[in-house]
Amino acid sequence: MNNQYGRWASTALVAMTTLTLFSALPAEAADKKAKPKAKAAPVVPPKSGETEVVEIFNGENLDGWKGHEKYWSVKDGVIVGRNDEPVPVSTYLLTEEEYDDFRLVFDFMLAESEMHSGIAMWGRVAPDKGDPYTYAGHLVMFPSNYGFYDLYGRRGIHRNAKIAKPLGKQHDWNTMEILAQGNRIRYVLNGKLISDWREPEPERIKKAPIGLQLHSNKVPQEVRFKNLSLEKHPKDKLLTIKKDDSKS
Repeated sequence: MNNQYGRWASTALVAMTTLTLFSALPAEAADKKAKPKAKAAPVVPPKSGETEVVEIFNGENLDGWKGHEKYWSVKDGVIVGRNDEPVPVSTYLLTEEEYDDFRLVFDFMLAESEMHSGIAMWGRVAPDKGDPYTYAGHLVMFPSNYGFYDLYGRRGIHRNAKIAKPLGKQHDWNTMEILAQGNRIRYVLNGKLISDWREPEPERIKKAPIGLQLHSNKVPQEVRFKNLSLEKHPKDKLLTIKKDDSKS
Protein backbone atom coordinates (compact mmCIF):
# COMPACT_ATOMS: atom_id res chain seq x y z
CA MET A 1 0.00 0.00 0.00
CA ASN A 2 2.78 2.41 0.86
CA ASN A 3 4.60 1.67 -2.41
CA GLN A 4 1.41 2.28 -4.39
CA TYR A 5 0.83 5.54 -2.56
CA GLY A 6 4.40 6.58 -3.22
CA ARG A 7 4.10 5.92 -6.94
CA TRP A 8 0.82 7.84 -7.08
CA ALA A 9 2.29 10.82 -5.21
CA SER A 10 5.33 10.88 -7.49
CA THR A 11 3.18 10.87 -10.64
CA ALA A 12 0.93 13.64 -9.30
CA LEU A 13 3.94 15.79 -8.42
CA VAL A 14 5.38 15.47 -11.95
CA ALA A 15 2.02 16.38 -13.49
CA MET A 16 1.58 19.43 -11.25
CA THR A 17 5.13 20.61 -12.00
CA THR A 18 4.58 20.27 -15.77
CA LEU A 19 1.28 22.18 -15.58
CA THR A 20 2.92 24.98 -13.56
CA LEU A 21 5.80 25.32 -16.04
CA PHE A 22 3.42 25.32 -19.04
CA SER A 23 1.22 27.96 -17.41
CA ALA A 24 4.24 30.20 -16.91
CA LEU A 25 5.09 30.21 -20.62
CA PRO A 26 4.18 33.29 -22.67
CA ALA A 27 0.88 33.01 -24.53
CA GLU A 28 2.56 32.88 -27.94
CA ALA A 29 4.69 29.91 -26.83
CA ALA A 30 1.74 28.09 -25.30
CA ASP A 31 -0.32 28.51 -28.47
CA LYS A 32 1.87 28.78 -31.54
CA LYS A 33 -1.19 28.77 -33.78
CA ALA A 34 -2.59 31.98 -32.29
CA LYS A 35 -2.94 34.63 -35.01
CA PRO A 36 -2.05 38.26 -34.39
CA LYS A 37 -4.91 40.71 -34.40
CA ALA A 38 -5.46 42.59 -37.67
CA LYS A 39 -3.95 46.03 -37.68
CA ALA A 40 -6.65 48.69 -37.38
CA ALA A 41 -6.60 51.06 -40.33
CA PRO A 42 -6.19 54.76 -39.58
CA VAL A 43 -8.53 57.26 -41.18
CA VAL A 44 -6.62 59.29 -43.75
CA PRO A 45 -8.81 62.14 -45.07
CA PRO A 46 -9.17 62.86 -48.80
CA LYS A 47 -6.41 64.99 -50.29
CA SER A 48 -7.20 68.61 -51.02
CA GLY A 49 -7.36 69.72 -54.62
CA GLU A 50 -9.64 71.03 -57.33
CA THR A 51 -12.34 68.62 -58.47
CA GLU A 52 -11.80 68.09 -62.18
CA VAL A 53 -13.14 65.64 -64.76
CA VAL A 54 -10.30 64.42 -66.97
CA GLU A 55 -10.65 62.82 -70.40
CA ILE A 56 -8.34 59.83 -70.24
CA PHE A 57 -9.71 58.06 -73.34
CA ASN A 58 -10.74 59.88 -76.51
CA GLY A 59 -12.50 56.88 -78.03
CA GLU A 60 -10.25 56.84 -81.09
CA ASN A 61 -6.70 55.96 -80.11
CA LEU A 62 -4.39 55.43 -77.15
CA ASP A 63 -3.07 58.98 -76.84
CA GLY A 64 -2.25 59.55 -73.17
CA TRP A 65 -1.54 55.87 -72.55
CA LYS A 66 1.51 53.62 -72.78
CA GLY A 67 1.80 49.86 -73.09
CA HIS A 68 2.69 47.05 -75.48
CA GLU A 69 1.26 47.86 -78.90
CA LYS A 70 1.07 44.14 -79.68
CA TYR A 71 -1.49 43.72 -76.89
CA TRP A 72 -3.47 46.96 -76.81
CA SER A 73 -5.64 48.59 -79.47
CA VAL A 74 -8.84 50.60 -79.96
CA LYS A 75 -11.82 49.31 -81.93
CA ASP A 76 -15.21 51.01 -82.23
CA GLY A 77 -14.61 53.18 -79.18
CA VAL A 78 -13.43 50.28 -77.05
CA ILE A 79 -9.96 49.66 -75.58
CA VAL A 80 -9.07 46.05 -76.36
CA GLY A 81 -6.36 44.08 -74.63
CA ARG A 82 -5.64 40.77 -76.34
CA ASN A 83 -2.98 38.08 -76.47
CA ASP A 84 -2.79 34.99 -78.67
CA GLU A 85 0.57 33.80 -77.38
CA PRO A 86 1.45 33.27 -73.69
CA VAL A 87 1.91 36.38 -71.54
CA PRO A 88 4.65 35.51 -69.01
CA VAL A 89 4.15 38.56 -66.76
CA SER A 90 0.96 40.55 -66.23
CA THR A 91 1.16 43.68 -68.33
CA TYR A 92 -0.78 46.95 -68.20
CA LEU A 93 -1.99 49.81 -70.33
CA LEU A 94 -0.86 52.75 -68.21
CA THR A 95 -1.97 56.37 -68.05
CA GLU A 96 0.86 58.79 -68.75
CA GLU A 97 -0.41 61.01 -65.94
CA GLU A 98 -0.24 60.06 -62.26
CA TYR A 99 -3.16 60.20 -59.82
CA ASP A 100 -3.73 60.04 -56.07
CA ASP A 101 -7.41 60.64 -55.14
CA PHE A 102 -9.71 59.82 -58.04
CA ARG A 103 -13.03 58.40 -59.21
CA LEU A 104 -12.97 56.04 -62.18
CA VAL A 105 -16.23 54.95 -63.81
CA PHE A 106 -16.05 52.51 -66.72
CA ASP A 107 -17.60 49.52 -68.46
CA PHE A 108 -15.71 46.23 -68.66
CA MET A 109 -16.13 42.93 -70.48
CA LEU A 110 -14.12 39.73 -70.30
CA ALA A 111 -14.51 38.61 -73.91
CA GLU A 112 -12.31 35.53 -73.85
CA SER A 113 -10.67 33.30 -71.17
CA GLU A 114 -11.61 32.88 -67.53
CA MET A 115 -8.68 34.86 -66.13
CA HIS A 116 -9.41 37.99 -64.09
CA SER A 117 -8.39 41.52 -65.07
CA GLY A 118 -8.29 44.64 -62.92
CA ILE A 119 -7.40 48.27 -62.33
CA ALA A 120 -3.94 48.97 -60.88
CA MET A 121 -3.41 52.10 -58.79
CA TRP A 122 -1.42 53.77 -55.99
CA GLY A 123 1.83 51.96 -56.86
CA ARG A 124 4.59 52.14 -59.46
CA VAL A 125 5.54 50.87 -62.87
CA ALA A 126 7.85 47.92 -62.15
CA PRO A 127 10.08 46.98 -65.12
CA ASP A 128 12.35 45.21 -62.63
CA LYS A 129 9.66 42.51 -62.38
CA GLY A 130 10.13 41.29 -65.95
CA ASP A 131 8.01 43.55 -68.16
CA PRO A 132 8.42 47.27 -68.92
CA TYR A 133 4.71 47.80 -68.28
CA THR A 134 4.03 45.62 -65.27
CA TYR A 135 2.90 47.12 -61.96
CA ALA A 136 3.63 46.93 -58.25
CA GLY A 137 0.90 48.28 -55.99
CA HIS A 138 -2.84 47.99 -55.42
CA LEU A 139 -5.13 46.15 -57.81
CA VAL A 140 -8.94 46.07 -57.91
CA MET A 141 -9.73 42.65 -59.43
CA PHE A 142 -12.67 41.49 -61.59
CA PRO A 143 -14.61 39.50 -62.84
CA SER A 144 -13.37 35.89 -62.43
CA ASN A 145 -12.06 36.82 -59.01
CA TYR A 146 -13.01 39.89 -57.00
CA GLY A 147 -11.13 41.72 -54.30
CA PHE A 148 -8.13 43.96 -53.71
CA TYR A 149 -4.61 42.66 -54.25
CA ASP A 150 -1.17 44.03 -53.39
CA LEU A 151 0.94 43.30 -56.49
CA TYR A 152 4.46 42.16 -55.57
CA GLY A 153 3.59 42.91 -51.95
CA ARG A 154 1.14 41.39 -49.47
CA ARG A 155 -0.86 39.61 -52.18
CA GLY A 156 -4.57 39.32 -51.25
CA ILE A 157 -5.51 42.18 -48.92
CA HIS A 158 -9.31 42.25 -49.25
CA ARG A 159 -11.81 39.71 -50.54
CA ASN A 160 -15.37 40.25 -51.73
CA ALA A 161 -16.01 37.50 -54.31
CA LYS A 162 -18.98 36.00 -52.43
CA ILE A 163 -20.83 39.31 -52.69
CA ALA A 164 -19.62 40.34 -56.13
CA LYS A 165 -19.87 37.17 -58.23
CA PRO A 166 -23.69 36.90 -58.09
CA LEU A 167 -23.91 40.49 -59.34
CA GLY A 168 -21.20 40.36 -61.99
CA LYS A 169 -21.57 39.24 -65.60
CA GLN A 170 -18.75 36.92 -66.55
CA HIS A 171 -18.78 37.52 -70.31
CA ASP A 172 -20.90 40.64 -70.76
CA TRP A 173 -20.56 44.34 -70.00
CA ASN A 174 -20.32 45.40 -66.35
CA THR A 175 -20.46 48.98 -65.08
CA MET A 176 -17.97 49.73 -62.33
CA GLU A 177 -16.98 52.65 -60.13
CA ILE A 178 -13.80 52.96 -58.09
CA LEU A 179 -13.68 55.83 -55.60
CA ALA A 180 -10.20 56.19 -54.09
CA GLN A 181 -9.74 58.88 -51.42
CA GLY A 182 -7.14 59.18 -48.68
CA ASN A 183 -6.53 55.54 -47.74
CA ARG A 184 -10.07 54.44 -48.58
CA ILE A 185 -11.21 52.49 -51.66
CA ARG A 186 -14.87 51.97 -52.48
CA TYR A 187 -15.90 49.68 -55.31
CA VAL A 188 -19.33 49.58 -56.98
CA LEU A 189 -20.35 46.80 -59.38
CA ASN A 190 -23.49 47.18 -61.50
CA GLY A 191 -25.03 49.64 -59.06
CA LYS A 192 -24.16 47.76 -55.85
CA LEU A 193 -21.53 48.76 -53.30
CA ILE A 194 -19.26 45.73 -53.03
CA SER A 195 -16.32 46.98 -50.97
CA ASP A 196 -15.53 49.83 -48.60
CA TRP A 197 -11.97 49.28 -47.37
CA ARG A 198 -9.16 51.30 -45.83
CA GLU A 199 -5.47 50.61 -46.35
CA PRO A 200 -4.02 49.86 -42.89
CA GLU A 201 -0.54 50.89 -44.08
CA PRO A 202 -1.13 54.24 -45.83
CA GLU A 203 2.59 54.77 -46.33
CA ARG A 204 2.27 52.28 -49.19
CA ILE A 205 0.00 54.64 -51.13
CA LYS A 206 1.69 56.60 -53.91
CA LYS A 207 0.58 59.03 -56.57
CA ALA A 208 0.92 56.84 -59.62
CA PRO A 209 -0.36 55.88 -63.07
CA ILE A 210 -3.62 53.97 -63.37
CA GLY A 211 -3.28 50.68 -65.24
CA LEU A 212 -5.65 48.39 -67.13
CA GLN A 213 -4.57 44.79 -66.62
CA LEU A 214 -3.94 42.03 -69.14
CA HIS A 215 -3.12 39.16 -66.79
CA SER A 216 -0.30 36.70 -67.33
CA ASN A 217 -1.79 33.73 -69.15
CA LYS A 218 -0.81 30.72 -71.24
CA VAL A 219 -3.95 30.81 -73.37
CA PRO A 220 -5.58 33.46 -75.59
CA GLN A 221 -7.53 36.11 -73.71
CA GLU A 222 -9.30 39.36 -74.47
CA VAL A 223 -10.45 42.17 -72.17
CA ARG A 224 -12.42 45.27 -73.16
CA PHE A 225 -12.84 48.68 -71.52
CA LYS A 226 -15.11 51.52 -72.63
CA ASN A 227 -16.84 54.68 -71.36
CA LEU A 228 -13.92 55.54 -69.08
CA SER A 229 -14.53 58.67 -67.02
CA LEU A 230 -12.00 59.91 -64.49
CA GLU A 231 -12.42 62.63 -61.88
CA LYS A 232 -9.51 64.04 -59.88
CA HIS A 233 -10.15 64.97 -56.22
CA PRO A 234 -13.77 63.82 -56.45
CA LYS A 235 -16.61 64.63 -54.11
CA ASP A 236 -17.20 62.09 -51.34
CA LYS A 237 -20.20 60.49 -53.02
CA LEU A 238 -20.76 57.38 -55.13
CA LEU A 239 -22.35 58.19 -58.49
CA THR A 240 -23.39 54.81 -59.89
CA ILE A 241 -24.85 53.22 -56.78
CA LYS A 242 -28.54 52.38 -56.79
CA LYS A 243 -30.68 54.52 -54.49
CA ASP A 244 -31.92 51.51 -52.52
CA ASP A 245 -28.39 50.62 -51.37
CA SER A 246 -28.19 52.06 -47.87
CA LYS A 247 -24.43 51.44 -47.56
CA SER A 248 -23.47 54.53 -49.62
